Amino acid sequence: MTAGFEQPDGATPLKLEELRGLKPAWITSRRDLDEAEEANILRGLAWTQRARGDGLSEEFVLRLHKQMFGDVWQWAGTIRHRETNIGTLPHQIRPALRELLDTARWWREQRPFPIDEIAVRLHHRLMQIHPFPNGNGRHTRLMADLLVEELGGDPFTWGRQNLVAAGPLRASYISALKQADDGDIAALLAFARS
Repeated sequence: MTAGFEQPDGATPLKLEELRGLKPAWITSRRDLDEAEEANILRGLAWTQRARGDGLSEEFVLRLHKQMFGDVWQWAGTIRHRETNIGTLPHQIRPALRELLDTARWWREQRPFPIDEIAVRLHHRLMQIHPFPNGNGRHTRLMADLLVEELGGDPFTWGRQNLVAAGPLRASYISALKQADDGDIAALLAFARS
């Protein structure tokens, strides 16, 4: 069942247990999956225009993921239960997520950084936590876009292309994330506006 679902570099590999959670029976390849997820993400984006409540709450984080991927995956909006190639250990995800959201609310109120940096720091830390089995990058980029808009800025452009597919743009994004892991957020800030 995993044949045809090759992951681009830096992506969390889908395991058989996650693939069993596919809802549409017509999905048989990575291309089919990307198309189904993209359509679902557009519906999730529309949902954000109607959503109410704090965008920096655990409930919102989970609900947004469900809105973005719930037509494709049964487990959408559910914290992952297995270790992955990156991310916090499963039993530490909720505490790490709560701590990040508390910190991000403080950033939102106190503005210790420029607004782009606040949103990119949220994105980066969410990527480190990696709360879901799949879709973390797309989810966390949208979280950053929503926060920067709430703070009065424009949504990020994230290279102006699809970051799901392997290629030089995705490699630049992964490199910027790794630099941020090492404490240098400048490349990720630049990439977000590229």
